[in-house]
Amino acid sequence: MRIETRGHQIDVTPALRDYVNAKFDRLDRYSDGDLEIHVVLSVSKLLHKVEAKIDTRGATHFADCEADTMYAAIDLLADKLDRMLDKHKGKQVRHHRGEGTARSESFG
Repeated sequence: MRIETRGHQIDVTPALRDYVNAKFDRLDRYSDGDLEIHVVLSVSKLLHKVEAKIDTRGATHFADCEADTMYAAIDLLADKLDRMLDKHKGKQVRHHRGEGTARSESFG
């Protein structure tokens, strides 16, 4: 898994980079190590915004969150991406299980 963190009109401190890496490490369980995550941190007036794009095998996922603090926005985004990848993985499992059962049934 590779996490690229950059800031849009904000300096990304080592503490922010470490926090993003720590929160997004749990997303590694949804892949075989082939996840690429691009994170963009930005501030607009009073809101802190975090955007992420995840490239997986066969799909690209995008999510963003806003909050009063950057750490809260990162927490919200990590939870959102966790749910998104869990749903995507569930769809893949159901799809592959369904292929074998539909062909083996005989109608007669």
